[in-house]
Amino acid sequence: MKKIYLDYAAATPLDPEVLMAMAPYFTDHFQNPSATYLSGRSSRRLLENARAEVAGLIGARPAEVIFTSGATESNNLAISGINRKFPKADILVSATEHDSILAPAKLADAKTIPVLASGAVDQNWLASNITDQTVLISLGMVNNEIGNLQSLRDIAELVKAVRLKRQKSGNDLPLYLHTDAAQSPNFFDIHVARLGVDMMSLNGGKIYGPKQSGVLYLKAGVKISPLILGGGQEFGVRAGTENLPAIIGFAKALDLAQARRKTEATRIKRLRSQLVEAVQGLSKIALINGDAKRFSPHIVSITFPGHDNERLMIQLDELGIECAIGSACSASNDQPSHVLKAIGLSDDDARATLRFSFGATTGDKDIAATAAALAKCL
Repeated sequence: MKKIYLDYAAATPLDPEVLMAMAPYFTDHFQNPSATYLSGRSSRRLLENARAEVAGLIGARPAEVIFTSGATESNNLAISGINRKFPKADILVSATEHDSILAPAKLADAKTIPVLASGAVDQNWLASNITDQTVLISLGMVNNEIGNLQSLRDIAELVKAVRLKRQKSGNDLPLYLHTDAAQSPNFFDIHVARLGVDMMSLNGGKIYGPKQSGVLYLKAGVKISPLILGGGQEFGVRAGTENLPAIIGFAKALDLAQARRKTEATRIKRLRSQLVEAVQGLSKIALINGDAKRFSPHIVSITFPGHDNERLMIQLDELGIECAIGSACSASNDQPSHVLKAIGLSDDDARATLRFSFGATTGDKDIAATAAALAKCL
């Protein structure tokens, strides 16, 4: 049976062009970039070329690009790194963040920003709860479960206004805006100045690059304490011998993602609309979660009231359709999705929700087959 993969929000296959770009650095150019002999210095040049390429793609300086093992590490570095640097300051994170934000935020006693039914943060609540001690706000650009697109520019303007107010009052505590943009590069502009962010997490495994590769954009002047200590690599922010093949692969994957994003967004949005229309034709009570206007085209979260999502997922799998009941990182958790509960779904409805996410291999026939399989299951 041919499998139809509809879980691109969890993982993407390695692009053949990325694999080709990485291949020489596993065997021929394997030297440690910190070594001082000629081949080591050659590895260093290749590493810095990749850093400059990533910097150019996101509108940053090379020294603002910190290579990590993925968005989970980047998110932990952003949250815990700020908390270590400013242990008495306040941190605010939205209620729908990925667990790699929420877990370190809990250790930092961070406050949770409530969200609206669309998944957008409650900006009135946020404006009222930024105190003189708030040092960090963290908001995901695209939610990995329901796909809503956060209005980062609006939040960035709010942060700018607070900074000006602090300057006038003599409060020298910084206020930073961080975004987890792991789900964004395949479909959206991630230029950091246009987004208005001070920190941004990216993940190679979501953009047809190697798993365990990623970046934390760290704007010049942002004060942060490292979590991993050792040889002082990555400008002293993240120690450890750099994974040159993964870094080369990440840079190539990000380049391809940004080059293809407009065309791919148009194609995937059409497929998403087809599935939504088919589902609504099958079930009048099916609910499409998230923002109806501001969303990423590759994710659709659908609630089927009265059905058990795990049973539905298994039935679909047996029919050749691979989808998800939520975030892959929390799939082993018996608790209903914190994202779905945050936007107002009951426990029962949260446990009746499936996530379908589309990517490079998804086509019209796959959507038709998925609709037919859902008809059998429902």
